[in-house]
Amino acid sequence: MILGTLVIGGFVLLMLLGVPVTMAIGASAIAGLYYAGFGEMALVVPQQILDGAAKPALLAIPFFILAGNLMNAVGLTDRIFNFCLAVVGHFRAGLAYVNVIASLLFAGVSGAATADIAGLGQLEVRAMRARGYKPEFAAALTVATSLVGPIVPPSISLIVYAWLANESVARLFLAGIVPGILVALSFILYIRVVSTWTPMPREPRATFRQFGTAALEGIPALVAPGIILGAIIFGFATATEAGVIACGYSILIGLCYRSLSWKAAWDALAESAVLSALIMMIIGFSQIMGWLFAFEQVPQAFASGILETINQRWIFMSFTIVLLVLIGCFMEASPAKIILLPLLLPVADAFGIDRVQFGMVITLALLLGIATPPLGVGLYLMSAVSGVRFEKLAVAILPLMIPPIIVLILIAAFPQITLWLPDLVMGPR
Repeated sequence: MILGTLVIGGFVLLMLLGVPVTMAIGASAIAGLYYAGFGEMALVVPQQILDGAAKPALLAIPFFILAGNLMNAVGLTDRIFNFCLAVVGHFRAGLAYVNVIASLLFAGVSGAATADIAGLGQLEVRAMRARGYKPEFAAALTVATSLVGPIVPPSISLIVYAWLANESVARLFLAGIVPGILVALSFILYIRVVSTWTPMPREPRATFRQFGTAALEGIPALVAPGIILGAIIFGFATATEAGVIACGYSILIGLCYRSLSWKAAWDALAESAVLSALIMMIIGFSQIMGWLFAFEQVPQAFASGILETINQRWIFMSFTIVLLVLIGCFMEASPAKIILLPLLLPVADAFGIDRVQFGMVITLALLLGIATPPLGVGLYLMSAVSGVRFEKLAVAILPLMIPPIIVLILIAAFPQITLWLPDLVMGPR
């Protein structure tokens, strides 16, 4: 356990000092390698980096990132927003409901919270501010609702978990549908309650013609998740092939709408390449740490120590949630998952916790870090997009964290919330 403490402690210290996450993981892992007396085996470092990033299952990640960026490039976000506005805009606090539902629909295309904020964020905040909503509330709600993105399939975060936990991507994608809808419903309920004492305007009711036009333009957004998920579940395509289908579908929509220019396509490719390279570098450097932990049997020692201290399933789940929420405040979700899963999974298995349910708990718990300082990637991005100061945004989002935390507790307490749909479609295990 001394080795594990040294490596993880060194990583956290480097992160606090502002070292880039890839360098922090690599430096702490190499330091652990020398501490364990394997300095002469330094050749293993490049081998493990390449081995970690060269997994066929991870090839789906860049394709889904590209699909989300292409959807942004072809202007699908505007059509999603207009469709939601036609459906629920006439209710009290209509634009706030539109914010939630649009994020849920866009989540079925992008699979990432940052894509939601970058794509829908500016449009939603601008519309809400124009109708008299407080800028801080509009920006905070947009960041909070973006948490749906990495839960609802296709989800880049769930693909990473599937690789780490050796789980079925299709089963995890199905498991994310009900929790994603619950998170969206929890935000709708929150808005309904808040709107009873805070004045929030209604939008004009859409005419039948306006509704028909918005629905027709919004159909591609509604169909995309079904195509992607159906191809995986029914065995027509692997997760990687489904990512390719999503990219092709995005290009087809752009051609049909005549909204995909060469410049927009190039920008989408460039942005996807940078983000994919960053994720793959994190995974590659994390492989060194995983190899070192496995060689020194750190996960087994950690599991034994936890099982000696914690003897009940609910205590372990509570400990895991608190730990991950705190870590998510200081660390991005992907490296946190890559580092902690090898330690936590053996304990979860010992308590008989299904890995699909555990994956949803871990994913949502770490996602909260997107919207919480000091790391708060979503807060920084939204601050830049909306012009709302980071400090005001960080305060305004605090009450909006209550709905997803309640859903997180429900997911941890009731396994069937996540397991019901996968068992129904793919059969129980």
